[in-house]
Amino acid sequence: MPEKTRDELVQIDFKPPEREWMDPAIDFEARRGTWSYPAAAKNLRYLGFPNPREWSPTDEDWQLPENWQQIIHDGLAERLNKYRSLKLFLDVCVRCGACADKCHFYLGSGDPKNMPVLRAELLRSVYRNDFTTAGRILGRIGGARKLTPAVLKEWFYYFYQCTECRRCSVFCPYGIDTAEITMLARELLNLVGLNINWVIEPVANCDRTGNHLGIQPHTFKDNIEFLVDELEDATGVRVDPSINRKGAELLFVVPSADYFAEPGIYTFMGYLLLLHALGVDYTLSAYASEGGNFGLFTSHDTIKRLNYKIYHEAKRLGVKWILGGECGHMWRVIHQYMDTMNGPADFLEPPVSPITGTAFTNAAATKMVHVCEFTADLIKHGKLRLDPARNDHLRVTFHDSCNPARAMGILEEPRYILRSVVNNFFEMPENTIREQTFCCGGGAGLGNDENMEMRLRGGLPRANAVRFVHEKHGVNRLACICAIDRAVLTTLMEYWVPEVDVSGVHELVGNALAIDGEKPRNTDLRGRPLAGGKGDADA
Repeated sequence: MPEKTRDELVQIDFKPPEREWMDPAIDFEARRGTWSYPAAAKNLRYLGFPNPREWSPTDEDWQLPENWQQIIHDGLAERLNKYRSLKLFLDVCVRCGACADKCHFYLGSGDPKNMPVLRAELLRSVYRNDFTTAGRILGRIGGARKLTPAVLKEWFYYFYQCTECRRCSVFCPYGIDTAEITMLARELLNLVGLNINWVIEPVANCDRTGNHLGIQPHTFKDNIEFLVDELEDATGVRVDPSINRKGAELLFVVPSADYFAEPGIYTFMGYLLLLHALGVDYTLSAYASEGGNFGLFTSHDTIKRLNYKIYHEAKRLGVKWILGGECGHMWRVIHQYMDTMNGPADFLEPPVSPITGTAFTNAAATKMVHVCEFTADLIKHGKLRLDPARNDHLRVTFHDSCNPARAMGILEEPRYILRSVVNNFFEMPENTIREQTFCCGGGAGLGNDENMEMRLRGGLPRANAVRFVHEKHGVNRLACICAIDRAVLTTLMEYWVPEVDVSGVHELVGNALAIDGEKPRNTDLRGRPLAGGKGDADA
């Protein structure tokens, strides 16, 4: 946790600084707690990324390539030619300020360069200088800046203070997606070796072992067997998930946090119980053991490189289609990129539920269905026996994870599930949920300990909304459908709203699910006593 107290962190000064915004000055030593450590050289070497070396943002010399300015200029020229949207977003902004107060990092820090419009201006000013006639003629008067070492350091600081949540884009009258500007700015930084380790190490691990955590196949199997034992202790039911089994109907892909650490493991236990109760013919893969894709925070080429394993394994195992777990950036990649980058997946079938017969036409291209879509459909067709009173010890609200909500439109399915498995569900204020949801403050690779102050500042708007429903309705559980959220929001709640803990939606499904052969249910999947519930499947 940061050295500052909660009372100190909420003293936010929104007064504009006297210094002209075009004059960069970042003192990294004075701003510890608000930036992330750079990528370790070993990870860059493994991936074949440029300029691997050991360095720190507090160093005066960042050990850049001798021709670093030309590298970035050429990289920007290439991307302007390749991505028409980038040039459009750089050209059409009129700096109206509609997005200014929409960023959680600006609201939590008061730093005007965390306004989406001004953060984008850090790149746009160099674009004007190098690629527009007006910028070359008018220079500073026309909003143009030369790319200097100080400007580059400013890029590193602020483009790694954007979680790419896209809340600002909801309010932009011109439809500018500032997250795309951040993504391309990070690509340019990567060209000269300016990366953060909380992104690059998961990328290297995933490329090497198939998951962000670097878990080897035997450990993957051991972790799942441990959770099978835990589930049997809680329910009396022995499930038998298969791994790397050819010929299964479905390949089930989840984020690695779901089988590695709390609270994700309880969500995974909920998955296992659900699929067992239905008799679904599925398999897990020790190779495609990660649905998340930190390439989204690195480069488009890296997205493609990491996501390839899912289709590759689906083809090797001969499944019909793919079911995906609760993960945020996993679903943005799948929904927006996978079919064009790694498809077409013409070796798979359009997904059809083996239980209800529902054809998931929205997944006809990608051949991959979100587990919340799958479960909501089961509930709608009456295929599950649910006892929501088993969750009566919980008073639940729901956090719309940025990528599934804004990028994929998964808004109603998780709410439909929650209203079916809990009796006490309460919404946060309407301007903090659905398309306008506030970010957790730690996505896009920023959920590391050295960045803790900025995480807690950025998460303050979400925490305020949770505090509101806690005080008004007694909410003590924050549910979400993102692995990063489950990790980051846990820390956020411990700091800002310690009366509330965090879980996935399918943990609550697992609590409520009544199945044949279970013992009387006296505890939830966490081993906590139930406040209600009928106790067994036959009651």
